[in-house]
Amino acid sequence: MPGKQQIPGLNLAALEIVRKLGEEQFSDGDRNLGFDLLDFWRWCSSDLANNAMRGVIAECLVAQALGTAHSTRTEWDAYDVKSKQGVKVEVKSAAYLQSWHQDKYSDIGFSVAPKQAWDYKTNTWSKERKRQADVYVFALLKHIDKPTLNPMNVEQWSFYVLPTVTLNEHLPAQERIGLTRLRSLGPREAQYGELASVIEGMFPQQDSGEGP
Repeated sequence: MPGKQQIPGLNLAALEIVRKLGEEQFSDGDRNLGFDLLDFWRWCSSDLANNAMRGVIAECLVAQALGTAHSTRTEWDAYDVKSKQGVKVEVKSAAYLQSWHQDKYSDIGFSVAPKQAWDYKTNTWSKERKRQADVYVFALLKHIDKPTLNPMNVEQWSFYVLPTVTLNEHLPAQERIGLTRLRSLGPREAQYGELASVIEGMFPQQDSGEGP
């Protein structure tokens, strides 16, 4: 097993992730195995309603709305999306409906816990626990009819946009927040097409560098 010691001449820097097309082939050495990356995506990612995949879709929707989905997602990054103006966005999702059998609708709650930031390029953690983003987008898949549930239809979503300073003022150490409490903090409720103007309008002086 590899140890933690430094090995001279060995490059273990963070990978530069390149967007894939889906046609890349799985192989056995130089021999193609007859299935490609799109087959893999179909196999592992077709359930769009499960908690993990729904969260990724919510992040993608926000990135698309902000016009910054041209790169790739970084797992466990300090925040989820960054706008063209430099606004750092944390995206949290919840839904009434799940993939599995339900006896009732799911209760709506979102994680808002302050956390240490992890740096992908250095594999190091910040010393301070805090909310790392400038703003939170709480993405609620609000649709309640299971046979017609479609997370790819943005009409089935509502987005609640709340500056992090508001969370810090009212709930400095709280780890979760329910929908009723969230609404009491006065977030801007937005539809997909309004997200960019709402988020950027909260930070009119923001530039592409450091946050406020």
